[in-house]
Amino acid sequence: MIYRLIVFLLINFTALAIGGIFTGKGVPSDWYANLIKAPWTPPGWIFGFAWTTIMICFSIYLAYLWPSAENKNLLIFLLVIQWILNIGWNPTFFYFHNVKVGLLLITALTILIGFIMIRYFPDLKSKSILILPYFIWLIIATSLNGYILLKN
Repeated sequence: MIYRLIVFLLINFTALAIGGIFTGKGVPSDWYANLIKAPWTPPGWIFGFAWTTIMICFSIYLAYLWPSAENKNLLIFLLVIQWILNIGWNPTFFYFHNVKVGLLLITALTILIGFIMIRYFPDLKSKSILILPYFIWLIIATSLNGYILLKN
């Protein structure tokens, strides 16, 4: 279990690091600061705290899921798509300022995480609560992205 957890922590935090590189100045940038944002947009420090918590919980979830998943190829495929979408949103939104494509990416990621949560619930039951912070945060993040698209 510990070995699997370390592997998934490395994979997930590598995604965060790569995404962070592409975010550049991100939240404190002039471009983002001048956008009309949703009234429910959390303060900037919440994003780092949330993503750290989410990736720890998601890594624990995956460490439990791995041995019980019957079709490892499907799980790997889903996780690769998740990894690409998760990383891909940052440069799309913050570097290229493409809010519309960003919304498509984060919507796809939200649907994918929802699918993973439902698909593997029978395998993990109560441990599925570990993926819930990811799913909830993505719903919030999708709404923030959508609001920015509509108001700017």
